[in-house]
Amino acid sequence: MKRILYTFLCSCFALNALQAQEREELLPYGDLESWTVRYIKESRLLGGKTKTLYVVGPTDTIRKNEAYDFSKTIWGISNAYANVMGVAKGANTTQPERRGNGYCARMDTRIETVKVLGMLDIEVCIAGTLFTGEVIEPVKSANDPYGSISMGIPFTKKPKALVFDIKTRVNPERKVIKALGFGTSEIEGHDEPDIYVYLQKRWEDKDGNIYAKRIGTARQRFPQTIPNWHNDYRLPIYYGDITKRSDFKKYQGLFPDGGVFKAKNSKGEVVIINEVGWGTADDTPTHVIVMLSAGSYPAFYGAPGNALWIDNIRFSY
Repeated sequence: MKRILYTFLCSCFALNALQAQEREELLPYGDLESWTVRYIKESRLLGGKTKTLYVVGPTDTIRKNEAYDFSKTIWGISNAYANVMGVAKGANTTQPERRGNGYCARMDTRIETVKVLGMLDIEVCIAGTLFTGEVIEPVKSANDPYGSISMGIPFTKKPKALVFDIKTRVNPERKVIKALGFGTSEIEGHDEPDIYVYLQKRWEDKDGNIYAKRIGTARQRFPQTIPNWHNDYRLPIYYGDITKRSDFKKYQGLFPDGGVFKAKNSKGEVVIINEVGWGTADDTPTHVIVMLSAGSYPAFYGAPGNALWIDNIRFSY
């Protein structure tokens, strides 16, 4: 009995020592207590309603159809103001929700519809998302969803983990809705909330192409509902080539086919981020992508009804 008690006390002391050695740093606006509220007046062709959109950033209210200045915050968002050929539209899948005396972020996967003169014209599936970067507004086309997003922000630190509070709702059915615009269909699969950190070392050539090596990686999908808040969830960040790890999963690897995400280059053009390989644990990153999403599938695919709640986003060092 004494030996068991001794072992338990040693474990407690070791855990306390580890926690004492580490420090946590809240990401800007990572407590999710501050939001900008935007009121977008949709075009008469769509019914002329006023849509409420939110941005994680300075506490403010904007009553105007105008592009948001994302330089005020580090957080891009799935909510967007679109203006396609003079037709104004707002989409909102991420919003603040009360949590105790404060707020958290709630992200939903849902079908957004565009009706012209009362008739259904377009259906798209959108997963609520927060990410470090910016949305380039007004969005002018749905043909290239990543063409309106500049992914990642400058960042040179090397944290040990992303820490956050989390709650989820996950549809157990193995079907995913494909809604690219005109009509919907189902495919076999399981959409799940997805959270990740990519630390990259980027550079740009003389033609404005962006290249990157992956320095640090943390990524996890959540396949089941977490009905109650799990506070202080820790997602470790691993450095260097993680493909040799026994717990490596394919979705944690480099961007497929030369790149999916895009970013602004020095000329202000939105170009593909070409991940060309793995860096080493000794490399220093130049940018970080933090993504928190209600879904893990590409744009316009998802499981409507899935939801992700997040609060208190911080790095542990």
